[in-house]
Order: sequence, then structure tokens, then C-alpha cells
Amino acid sequence: MRFRPLTRPVTDSLDLSLLPTTDVAARRDEVVALVEAHAGEIARELARLRGGDFGSHDFDTARGTWTVKYEGGDVQYLRYDDGANEVYVVSTHQPPDPAALAAAIDDYPALVRAYNDHVASLDGVLDGIEMDVPDVASTEAVVAERDRILTQIRDVCTEMAGQLHRAEGTDYGTFTARVSGTRWELKRERDRVSYLRVGGEGGRYLLSQYRSPAAVDVRELVTDVPAFVTAFNDHVAALQSDLEGVSG
Repeated sequence: MRFRPLTRPVTDSLDLSLLPTTDVAARRDEVVALVEAHAGEIARELARLRGGDFGSHDFDTARGTWTVKYEGGDVQYLRYDDGANEVYVVSTHQPPDPAALAAAIDDYPALVRAYNDHVASLDGVLDGIEMDVPDVASTEAVVAERDRILTQIRDVCTEMAGQLHRAEGTDYGTFTARVSGTRWELKRERDRVSYLRVGGEGGRYLLSQYRSPAAVDVRELVTDVPAFVTAFNDHVAALQSDLEGVSG
């Protein structure tokens, strides 16, 4: 059997004209813009109600669940889930499918009612609350006593730093001793105290260039300061002993 060659394209006998999507897409974008503006009011009210710029809230309707996620008082996304399909009516990524959007918009009034019911349920929730707050106690006396003790410690340590500077002749140095099994370290710059640290790296600072210690730390550590000074005096005495008998 011989086939006759085609004299015209097969497509000539088919209707292959394409319908434009311009109108559908434009209407979808219009609906999304309207919903985004309206849901933006819900987002701002939720942010005010919850006292934060970030969050989300689920609202259940008879047909499904709406999720409003907000950031900085604006809608981050508005999602609708009817149990079978999920659609992001408002999203920062891509616009929704028109058919899915139509199904969601049909339930949008129910979302608004659920939101209004939620707000109404909070009406009067703070009624009857009375604030009888006692006066806040002042820490002035505690701070003054702490600073008085620290001034005494700093004066002693400054004298120690000066003696070390004279004896060692260096601009920087440290003196360490173990007191009650704990490492105490005095660091100096010339004849000034940089810090007095108890406990090694990660320890507590009785003296520091940056901040004052907690009052509870001062109370716990101050009783060992005399022993630290005694250890320093023993160190100086040892230096003197080393030089005895040395003739020029």
C-alpha cells in the first residue's frame, strides 16, 4: 500500500487558538491585593494584641483553617487549608492558583467572623484587676557598702602594684597566690591595678576596669583578702631573703 504525501499540515484541520490569560491573571491579582489590604488590618491588630512584631494565629471555620502570619505588623502570608487542599492566598513567593483562590475567598467572610469572635472573647478579660504593688526597695545602701569595701581593697592592691613595679622594674606584671585552695591573681600595669581575679580563667573579678562585682561575691571573697595580702608580704620577704649576703 502506498501513502499519499500530505499536501497540508495536520494542524490546519485543528483549532489550536489559545485563550489569553491576561484577564484571569489581572482579576486574580486584583482580588489578592484586596484581601492583602484587608488581612493587613487583621495582622496589625493581632500584633497590637499580642504585643510583638512577629507571630501567627490560626482561625478555624466550618470549612477549614486560616493562618495569619505577620511580621512587623504586615501580613507575611495568609494560608487557607480545607483539609484537602492548601492555598496561600497571600504570599511573598508566588500568587495563588485562580481556582484555589476562588474556593478560599468563598470562606474568607468566615475568617473575618472568627477573628471578630476571637477579639470579642477577650472583652473584659482584664476587668477587676487591681495593681497593689509595694514600693521597690533601694539598693543604695548595699551599693554604698560594697563600694566602700572595694575602695579599701583597691587601695591595698594599688600599694601592692606599686611595690611590684618598683621591685620588678617592668610595666606589666602579675602576682598570684593560692588562698584557701583558690587561685588569686593581681594584674598590674606599671603601678596601677588592672584587675584582681579569684578562680583563674572564668573566675570572679573583685577589681576590674569594666564593672563592679556583685555584692554577694564581695561578701563571699572579702574575708580572704587579708590572706592574699599576707601571701604578698611573704613573697616580698622571700625576695629580701634572696638578696641577703649578696655583695656588690
